[in-house]
Amino acid sequence: AMIEAKKAGLVVLAHCEDKQLVGKGALNAGPVAKKLGVCGIGNDVEDVITARDILLSKSTGCPLHLCHCSTEDSVKMVRAAKADGVKVSAEVCPHHFTLTQDDILSDDANYKMNPPLRSKADKEALIEGLCENVMEAISTDHAPYHADEKARGIADAPFGIVGSETAYCLSMTELVHSGRMSKIDLVRHMSTQPARIIGIDKGSLAEGKMADITIVNPDEAYQIDASKFVSKGKNTPFD
Repeated sequence: AMIEAKKAGLVVLAHCEDKQLVGKGALNAGPVAKKLGVCGIGNDVEDVITARDILLSKSTGCPLHLCHCSTEDSVKMVRAAKADGVKVSAEVCPHHFTLTQDDILSDDANYKMNPPLRSKADKEALIEGLCENVMEAISTDHAPYHADEKARGIADAPFGIVGSETAYCLSMTELVHSGRMSKIDLVRHMSTQPARIIGIDKGSLAEGKMADITIVNPDEAYQIDASKFVSKGKNTPFD
């Protein structure tokens, strides 16, 4: 696939998950999964495919973009691959740099996403990777579901949360207001660099470009209320 993608001038976007390792996993492998009696998803589920795809990108020369990275070792491998000249980029979702497995206090499937919420060490590594521009994009992994589907509990509910309506405010709170990232770097991570990665002519306010603009108030404080979402999906752990 990478050989053909390179011929066509395309980038391969990869969801890194070893299907043979993940099994019936629902939460990060650790104390919370054990407490709730659900199967765990180890970091290796993501890491072995991250390593595989980086090596395939290196051997084929095909650009690779790693979607919704969640582990410390993914950041390490992307950093090393870039230093080695591999054409690789990567993204992180706001829920993975805002929450950890320790925030899951009950059998609430609004905390079930794929990849799962990881450890504090993973979260810190993801933030460092973003602030060092090792991880070049912030994505939403927007996955809306009906309330009935999420009411099945963590073991049986589908993976995914609403991401589009909370991405900016969470990123401002966790990265900019914490002093870790500048406002302009956040804009780059959410528009300019994603556009460059997938090769579309957006993410710029230059003359003649499409006026594809989001207007925000970076100083307004508000409480996230899922009932006010424009999306039909209300499945969020941030309500």
